[in-house]
Amino acid sequence: MTQNTIAIGSDHAGFEYKEYLKDVLKSSDWGFAMVDVGTYSSNSVDYPDFSHQVAKKVVDNEVEYGVVICGSGNGVCMTANKHTGIRAALCWTEEIAILARKHNNANVLCIPARFITNEIAKRMLHAFISTAFEGGRHSVRIDKINK
Repeated sequence: MTQNTIAIGSDHAGFEYKEYLKDVLKSSDWGFAMVDVGTYSSNSVDYPDFSHQVAKKVVDNEVEYGVVICGSGNGVCMTANKHTGIRAALCWTEEIAILARKHNNANVLCIPARFITNEIAKRMLHAFISTAFEGGRHSVRIDKINK
């Protein structure tokens, strides 16, 4: 696995957020590299095309985490979760992002671009990549998800 690397993708509704989070990652001292799988403009596209690419990179251990963004976050989340080994979490607060990592060992952060601010997206991303999975009783639950 490529440690400290994030794949990021969005549809047209999430394009500006994707670009913003790319800039955040580039200018931060968070220690993460980023792979952008598109879209590369605000022209209308189909969110599954980009969510599948991000999920595949996570499953294939090309990246440690994925971030997918669409208007509601639901479409990209549903798509990513079709991949075995993906635990994509739709988050709209920093606390939910933390719990998704701590309790669910989420490996893909799903962001609802039409319902949060850039600042919340930034804080969620930082919380997501800096929070460790607690393991313990949660590991049993993750095993049950994987069945």
